[in-house]
Formats: sequence, structure tokens, C-alpha cells
Amino acid sequence: MLRKIIKIDKEKCNGCGACAAACHEGAIEMIDGKAELTREDYCDGLGDCLPACPTGAITFEEREAPEYNEDAVRQAKMQKFGVKLPCGCPGTQSKAIKRDAPIVSARTAPVTSQLMQWPCQIKLVPVNAPYFDGANLLVAADCTAFAYGNFHNEFIRNHITLIGCPKLDEGDYAEKLTQIIKNNDIKSVKIARMEVPCCGGIENAVKRALQASGKFIPWQVITVSTDGKILD
Repeated sequence: MLRKIIKIDKEKCNGCGACAAACHEGAIEMIDGKAELTREDYCDGLGDCLPACPTGAITFEEREAPEYNEDAVRQAKMQKFGVKLPCGCPGTQSKAIKRDAPIVSARTAPVTSQLMQWPCQIKLVPVNAPYFDGANLLVAADCTAFAYGNFHNEFIRNHITLIGCPKLDEGDYAEKLTQIIKNNDIKSVKIARMEVPCCGGIENAVKRALQASGKFIPWQVITVSTDGKILD
């Protein structure tokens, strides 16, 4: 089929590997010190890798290429994270997480909230709220703040925060996020998601919103494991 897909100029590639790390679909690999698009059917054509490339070696082109295979990408991610379930969503897999008991002191300072606005639910925020002017935007799956202990200080601080759950909320976030990005002076976008496949819905919604807005805005994706670690 004829579709938009990335193109890597090996002459410009310096072998840093940033694009491979930024490609959450796993379409890019480092071969002989150069980035290479090894799985065309894993490339969604949205360009996660473009902002990551320091040399401008990655561009878009429109050509004949296999259709983007979302199911294959999902299966590859499940294997990468070691999820092996015969059926059902791995995000519903039950497990207990053991933690070392914290040391509690009477002198322990209370943790201060870093939330900069209200409301924070994607479906509730006004599209043209004044706090979007010049904002660094954080779009987070709601479980991330519960899974990652230092979420306020590392992610919410100095960001306007929007949260949602693509598995439980009805409808698609992409249209509203498009209007927020298109109609406001957004400086950057950070996506925080869980490792479970259903969380890909919030990542894809933001990516489609960025593309539909017609703006080039720096963005990144952070993935949190179910036991509270940041995954590379």
C-alpha cells in the first residue's frame, strides 16, 4: 500500500541510537553502527524518532510499504516485557509486590503536591484554559502516579497535567488533545504510560493529536512498569 513512512539517511546517521530508543514500536535497530528500519510493518508513520535524531538523518517519505501491523507490535511488546498469558489483557494480571518497610520519622517532611491546575481529567479540562499558554504538557495514564513513587516531583512539577485511562474512559482523546495543542502555545509534551498494552491508547492519542495539530513540538514517552520502575 502507498503510505507515509520514515526514511533514514545512513550518511547523516552518527550511530547514536537515539532513534531506536525513541521508537516504541521496535521498527528501528542499530546494525553495524547505523540505524536501520528493519520492520516496515512496525513503523506507524507518526515519527516518534524524528525529534530524537540529532543529525536530521530521519525524514518522512510516501512510498509503497506494508501496512502498519498494530497487533504484531503489541505481541512484540508483550514478549519484550515477559508477559506470557494464553488469553486476556496482561494489564489485568494479578500479582503482589513486596516492598521494604519505610523508615518513619517524626521529622519527615510532608510531600508537597506539584499539581498546577484543576481539573486534570482530559475529558474535563477546558480547551482554552489560560494555564495552557506556554505550558509544558504532561499527558499521563492515571495509574502512573500510583505506580511511580516520585511522580509529582519528577513528572508533574512545572507541567500542566492531563490524566485519563483509555481502557475505562469512553471515546477517543485524540480530538480534544488536538484542539488543546492546536489552539494553545504548548511548548512540549510528555507522555507517561504504564507498560501494559492497553496504555498504548493514550500514547497513540497524543501522537495523532500532535500530527493533526500541524505543529512541531518536542515530545517524549516515559513507560512505567507495574512494579514502579521507569523502563528504557
